[in-house]
Amino acid sequence: MLPLPVSLSSTSARRDYLRRHSGGSRHYRSTRDILLTRARVTNLGFLLLATFAALSFLLNLAWYFSSSDKYSLYQYAREELYAPPRAIWDTISRGSVLEDIDHLIMVPGHAIWKGTSLEARFDEDQWVFEPYQRGGGRIAAFIKHIFAAAELARQDEHSLLVFSGGQTRASSTTTEAESYMRLAHISDLLPTASPSSSRSPAPLRATTEDFALDSYQNLLFSIARFHEYTGRYPARITIVGYEMKRRRFTELHRAALRWPETRFEYIGIDADGDAEAQGGASAQQGELQNGYLPYTQDTYGCHGTLLDKRRARNLFLRFHSYYSSSPELGALLNWCPGRAEGGQTAVFPGPLPWDHLT
Repeated sequence: MLPLPVSLSSTSARRDYLRRHSGGSRHYRSTRDILLTRARVTNLGFLLLATFAALSFLLNLAWYFSSSDKYSLYQYAREELYAPPRAIWDTISRGSVLEDIDHLIMVPGHAIWKGTSLEARFDEDQWVFEPYQRGGGRIAAFIKHIFAAAELARQDEHSLLVFSGGQTRASSTTTEAESYMRLAHISDLLPTASPSSSRSPAPLRATTEDFALDSYQNLLFSIARFHEYTGRYPARITIVGYEMKRRRFTELHRAALRWPETRFEYIGIDADGDAEAQGGASAQQGELQNGYLPYTQDTYGCHGTLLDKRRARNLFLRFHSYYSSSPELGALLNWCPGRAEGGQTAVFPGPLPWDHLT
C-alpha cells in the first residue's frame, strides 16, 4: 500500500480516505463514530423516542385498568405506606379495659372556652366564638351538649366520649375539643373505666379529637380517633349537638360514610326554647343555606365554599395523624370526588371497616 498523499496527512482527511477503501471502515470506525454520524443520529433519536412512547403507553394502560376503582389508588393500608413507625407504637399501651368499648359518643365543638372557673362558665367573655353566636342562649346550649353527652357516657360503660373540634380561632391557644373536655373535667363529669388492677389508675373513657374543621370532619375524624384510642372501630355512634343540625348529620354525613342508619343516633339539644337557642327562624335558615344545602352539592366538603371554610379555620396549619393510626380509612380520608368519579356527590365506593355492620 502506497503512502498517503500529503493532503491526507491530517486526521480528518485520513478518516475520509479510509472510509472510501475497503478494510478501513470495518476496522477503524468505532460504535461511537457510527452512532454520531448524521444518518445514525436520526435513527438513534427515533429509537429513544419510540422507547419513551412505549413506556408511556404501558404506564397509562396500567393506570387505566387500575383506576376502574378510583379508591384503589389510595389503598394505604394494603401497601402499608402510612404504617406508624415502631418508635410510635412503643409508646402506646392500651389497657384491657378498652377492649369492650364499642360505642362512640361525640360532641361537635362550636366555640372555645378559655375559662378555668366553673362558676364563670356562662360568662360570654370566657368564650371565644363568632360575633353572631353572642346572646340567644348559645352558651347554655354548648354546656348542655357537654353535660348530656358526659352523662350518657357515664351510663354506658362500653362507650367512649369524644369531644371534637380544632384550633379554629385566631385568638385562642387551644382547640374546641380541649376546652370542652376541660369544662367537663372541672365539672367532674368525665367517665372512667374500671381499672385492670388496684394499683393502676382508672383510665378515662373520654378523649379529644383536635383536628376537625367542620361537621363532616367532626364525624369522620372522631371515628378515626376512637380507633386510635381503643384499637378498634365503633359499632354504634351517638352524636349530641344542635337540633337544627340533625338532618345534616343523619341524612348527609352518615350517608357519606355509609354508616348503618340503625347504628346511628342523634340527640338534638337546644337552650331554653328554639327562638333563644337558635336565634329564631334566621338561625335555621342559616343552617339550611350555609350547612345543609352546600353538603348536598359537595358531599365530602372538599370543593369551593366548603373547602374555603376549612382553610379559613385552619389558622395554625395543623393536620391529623389518622393516615397512620387508622390506615384502613386512608382512602376515605383522601376521597374528593370530581367529574372523573361521577361528580362531587359521588359516594366513596371502597371498602370500609364497618361494612359488616347492619
